Amino acid sequence: MSQAAIAPEVAPEVAPQAAPQAAPQVAAFRPCLRNAMTVDVEDWFQVQGFADAIPRGEWNFLASRVEANTEQILAQFAGAGVRATFFTLGWIAERYPALIRRIVAAGHELASHGYGHERVDRIGPVAFRADIRRARGLLEDCGGVPVRGYRAPTFSIGPHTPWAHGILAEEGHRYSSSVFPVRHDAYGAPEAPRRPYRPRPDGIVELPMTTCRAFGRNLPCSGGGWFRLTPYRLFRAGLRHVNAVDGRSGIFYFHPWEVDPAQPHVWHADRLARFRHYTRVSSMSPRLERLLRDFHWGAMEDVFAREIAPSAVAADLHAMAG
Repeated sequence: MSQAAIAPEVAPEVAPQAAPQAAPQVAAFRPCLRNAMTVDVEDWFQVQGFADAIPRGEWNFLASRVEANTEQILAQFAGAGVRATFFTLGWIAERYPALIRRIVAAGHELASHGYGHERVDRIGPVAFRADIRRARGLLEDCGGVPVRGYRAPTFSIGPHTPWAHGILAEEGHRYSSSVFPVRHDAYGAPEAPRRPYRPRPDGIVELPMTTCRAFGRNLPCSGGGWFRLTPYRLFRAGLRHVNAVDGRSGIFYFHPWEVDPAQPHVWHADRLARFRHYTRVSSMSPRLERLLRDFHWGAMEDVFAREIAPSAVAADLHAMAG
């Protein structure tokens, strides 16, 4: 595989033309609302878009870049004074335990991304239970802290996995951030609630990825490729709308490979997958720097403490029973 450096394409900053009465509204949300900053810790060759191009059996023979990229992110968060949640693969923890310890030592929340980045809607309940149990055990052994959060690879929890939240509860998790209420060719549950909810009485709370409601549909406002492809001021306006108008906290996510323009280029991968993976990767770090300044941030367990507290679980069950 050859190396590819993607040229920066930072969208020019344009002064917002907000009406005078909008200014107090924007200023009002900043002191009281935080958004959740999250990182899905996986390597460049583990993304779902490359699954057909890079067989799982080759993972151990490819040059890993996840440690250096995650260290860069940790330094950027430290400079901005941001605490985040790192949804980490058990596969990564098994091979790079020191990285897990550095994430914890830096004060961040450690959460699970499953073990081997397998789609939940394809492996079924039995394999799913084994996957999350293995991942949680590895992460807790490496980090020395309880792992309460979970995010499904490729947001693969939805209408076709009604059993997932119950299994997550049985395996000791307290919350999931795995449902994306949008329509997408690879994932999505457009009919799902846009706010935190409990899909089933015996399951855990779901903290869905952030969307904006416009033109009769949910538009993504959570990060990843959407963040790189959308003009920065438009993305910022969407997240401000969620905070100031909807009155709720948002969730932002990205991956370590998104800050790495020197990663290998998988030329034999699907053209659309390559477009989504590599476009504007060189602009990601400076755009992230602006985002860290423009909003208040925290870890999932801080921003959504009320929703994931054990007392909230009991209250929800009582309400359902009534």
